[in-house]
Amino acid sequence: MTERGFDGVTLLPLGGTGPEDVLVDRHGRVYAGLDDGRIVRTAAVGAPVETVARVPGRPLGLEFLGDDELLVCASDAGLLAVSLGSGAVRVLTDRAAGRPLGAVNNAAVAADGTIFFTDSSQRFPIPQWRADLVQRTRSGRLFRRSPDGEVSELLGGLELANGVALARDESYVAVAETGARRLHRVWLTGARAGTSELFGTRLSGYPDNIALGSDGLIWIAVPAPAAPQLRRIQALPKPVRILLTKIPPRLQPAAEPTVSAVAVDDDGRVVHEFRGRIEGFRFLTGVRERDGRLWLGSLEGGAVGTLDIAAP
Repeated sequence: MTERGFDGVTLLPLGGTGPEDVLVDRHGRVYAGLDDGRIVRTAAVGAPVETVARVPGRPLGLEFLGDDELLVCASDAGLLAVSLGSGAVRVLTDRAAGRPLGAVNNAAVAADGTIFFTDSSQRFPIPQWRADLVQRTRSGRLFRRSPDGEVSELLGGLELANGVALARDESYVAVAETGARRLHRVWLTGARAGTSELFGTRLSGYPDNIALGSDGLIWIAVPAPAAPQLRRIQALPKPVRILLTKIPPRLQPAAEPTVSAVAVDDDGRVVHEFRGRIEGFRFLTGVRERDGRLWLGSLEGGAVGTLDIAAP
């Protein structure tokens, strides 16, 4: 396993706030969704920042849908498809089992167009993710949307369901369970198809978005290390925890500024771990690896980061 810090990260300002996830196309251009609903794209430091589209809801996870569309997890607006040519937006789904989806977070797209995506909580919308962690609602879910539009639940009872990634051979789909600091995988093919299991060891922090890299590894964004005080709060009586969730976020303890990007193989073993502080950047929520370079997103920042990891 290689362990490194984040020395050498370059920041690309996007003219907005909250590029929670990042996506890189074959031309090396990076895409992100901002908290004002804009989907933006830029090529390099100092290059213009283009607005590709504007979507309803809060754009979070991003993926490609073929060559001409972008899949956007727009939190309270649902799972959206955005034309990269016209910017037109269409809703793929905003309901499951007849109920609205209120916390669509991250997704992965299979070769046949099947979409795997998370709804983080049935109790709290994404802006109130801290409340879900404190309450431990265990109401997060992993869904599959088939090419014909049918939506089915693959896994439920998750403590803030978050990132989603498919194995390179699409034999399984992995999902991050933020509150429990772990990943699960659901087998899609073979003798174990339809079964689920824990994937890898318990993480040192709270996993957010995850993504398959061009190196075949699954990369995990960890915005903050484990906080012992959170477990102490979760052990308090329910009325006390409910009262604590009413404290405004600005008055709640700030997350530790140390962040991590972790890569695991198909056995769940950690292959790479980047850990430390990044000047001018905090709360790392998205990570993509492409051709030996990492791209980093942040729920709270105003820039994406990039780091050449092929260099010694």
